[in-house]
Amino acid sequence: MVDVICDTNFLIHIATKRIKNIDNLDVEIGSISFVVPEVVKTELLKLYTIPEKKQDIEKTLNYIKNFKSIQLSGNFADKELLEYVKSKKSIVGTMDKELKKQIKQNGGSILSLSNDKIVLES
Repeated sequence: MVDVICDTNFLIHIATKRIKNIDNLDVEIGSISFVVPEVVKTELLKLYTIPEKKQDIEKTLNYIKNFKSIQLSGNFADKELLEYVKSKKSIVGTMDKELKKQIKQNGGSILSLSNDKIVLES
């Protein structure tokens, strides 16, 4: 089982949108486990206080409640994810173009979304 470290926007998207291939990821990509860094949970809780985002954030927090979490803390999730990739060469779930570029430059891989499907970018 491979851990995929998820950023905030990626989690919101998979929790609130219909992802066509979510049920066959183990066949298409391999056996993966979504992992939520503490810094991402903190960002979600901050977003929860914004009235127009509250419903999506509530869905997301409910969706991730049984996901494994890791002690990655700080003030800015992207920075913490990048530092983690530099030391662990992991897979990160993100849709952020700039973060994707930096992760690839540091030897990490990307799990992203394209046409409502989860795709692996190397």
